[in-house]
Amino acid sequence: MIIGVVGKANVGKSTFFKALTLADVEIANYPFATIKPNHGIGFVKVKCVDEELGVQCNPREGFCVNHKRFVPVDIIDVAGLVPGAHEGKGMGSQFLNDLNGADALIHVIDCSGSTNEKGEPVNKCSYDPAKDVEFLEEELDFWYFDILKKGWEKFARQIQQEQQDIVKALAKQLSGVGVSEDLCKKIINQLSLSGQPVSWSEKDLFNLASEFRKATKPMIIAANKIDVPGAEDNYKRLRETFPHLTIIPCSAESELALKEAAKHRLIEYISGEKDFKITGDLNEKQKQALEFIKENVLKKFVEGSGVQAIINNVIFGVLEYIAIFPGGINKLEDQYGNVLPDCFLIPKNSTALDFAYKIHSDLGDKFIRAIDVKTKMTVGKEHLLKHRDVIEIISGK
Repeated sequence: MIIGVVGKANVGKSTFFKALTLADVEIANYPFATIKPNHGIGFVKVKCVDEELGVQCNPREGFCVNHKRFVPVDIIDVAGLVPGAHEGKGMGSQFLNDLNGADALIHVIDCSGSTNEKGEPVNKCSYDPAKDVEFLEEELDFWYFDILKKGWEKFARQIQQEQQDIVKALAKQLSGVGVSEDLCKKIINQLSLSGQPVSWSEKDLFNLASEFRKATKPMIIAANKIDVPGAEDNYKRLRETFPHLTIIPCSAESELALKEAAKHRLIEYISGEKDFKITGDLNEKQKQALEFIKENVLKKFVEGSGVQAIINNVIFGVLEYIAIFPGGINKLEDQYGNVLPDCFLIPKNSTALDFAYKIHSDLGDKFIRAIDVKTKMTVGKEHLLKHRDVIEIISGK
C-alpha cells in the first residue's frame, strides 16, 4: 500500500511529509523545493491488543508506546503541482506519473490562504483555499482523461471490429492506474454507457475518467496551517463548500516540532495525543513555543495537530482497511521470543483464508482452519475478520 502526498507548491507539503515520516527532506519557502519524489515510512496508529491479552508486545516493524501500536505505511511525496500540470506545466506530467502506484492521496492545502495558485507567498487570507481543492481534482481528472483518450479512436474501432469485451479491454488498458474489471463494469453501468465505445462522446470519456480517478485515487484534504489566524474560518467555509469531502484541519509544523522534541528526549509525546510532558532542559523560548502549540493546536482542535488523524483516516476510513494480529492461542511469541511481533493491514471483509495468504502463500495453500485467539473459537476459511482480531492459522504439512 502506498499513500501519496500531493498539493500545490509551498503549502507545507514537505513539512507534512516529514511530520509523518521524520524523513530528511528539503523544506523551503519557494515553489519546487521538491523535484524528485520523496519516499518515507509513516505510521498508522492502532490500539494494541497486548494489554487485553496481558502481555507487552515487541513489534518487528513499527513500534508500540503505551499500548498504542504504530504500523508502518509507505508514503510518497511528489513535487508541488501547478494549474496545467496534466499538460506538462511545471514538470506536472512527470509528477503525476509518480503517483501511478498510489492507493490513496492526501491533498495538503494552505488553509490560511497565504499561498496563491502559483505557490507564491501572499498576504494571509488573501487567497481562497477552495480554489486549490477544485484545481487538484481537475488536474487529476484531466490526467486520467489524457491516459484514456490517448489512441482512443483506434482502440474503440478495434474493440468493435474484433467484438472484444469492452470491460476486459478497458480494464487492461488502465491497469496501470489500478482499474479492475469489476470497477470498469460498475462505472460503465453507473454512467449508462453503451457497449459500443465508438459512440461514446468526449464528455462521456471525461466522466468515465473522473469516476475512475475517484475510485482508484480516493483523497482526503489536509487543511494545513490551521494555527494561522483566519485559517479556522476558511476551514469552516471549506466544510460548507465541499460537504462530500473529508477535510481535516492540521498543523504539520506543530506536529513536526513535537516529534523532533520527542526525538531529542525533550518531551514525551505520542502522535495524535492532545498533550505532552516536558522531560528535558528547555530554554524560555522553547517553552513558549511548546506552550503555544499546546494551547492553540492540541487543545483547540479535536484531532490535535491533525497529522496522525489524517493518515489514520486514510487507512481506516477512505481505504477501509483493518488491522489484524497473527498469534497463537497458546503462544503469542515468534521463534525469537518477540511477543505479537506483527500487525497486518488488510482490506475490510477479508477472510481467514485471505489473511493466511497475506502472511505466506504456503499458509494459504495448506490452510486447514483458523482460531480467533480472543474468543478461542475455531473458524473456517470464509470467516470474516474484524479490526484488531488476533488470529492463529492452522495449516497442513
